[in-house]
Amino acid sequence: MMVVVDAQLQETWDVVADIPLQIEWMTEMRSIIITTPGLTHVGTRGEATVRIAGISVTDPVEVTEFTPPHRYAIRHEGLFTGGGLITLEAGADGRTTIVRWEETLIPPLLPELGALVQAPILRSIFQADLHRLKRLVETGSADA
Repeated sequence: MMVVVDAQLQETWDVVADIPLQIEWMTEMRSIIITTPGLTHVGTRGEATVRIAGISVTDPVEVTEFTPPHRYAIRHEGLFTGGGLITLEAGADGRTTIVRWEETLIPPLLPELGALVQAPILRSIFQADLHRLKRLVETGSADA
């Protein structure tokens, strides 16, 4: 998924990398608790409560890559495994930021079939989340 944000790279990164703020633009995330003290870094751990297909689950995650202001990756270690990577790059004009999001979620039962069925649904959800991120960075509110 991808979106172009009308803001400079660092301003966009500051919102993306603010873990508690992610509940503002990730619609399926209900809450997040950071369980590792200190600033975000590789190895930072947290537990998010997310709603998947209407069912709330706890999603323990670990930051696996953190390269400000360009790359932020996590590994999902709960019922649904997998990982996510968000990359940011400055637009050609230097006043915009291109945000790309790759996400792999592997369901616990029938993982190949489940992944095939859920892929278009999750792609739609995550693309909408990127549009919420765009609004949040540009206007201060993720709501339309």
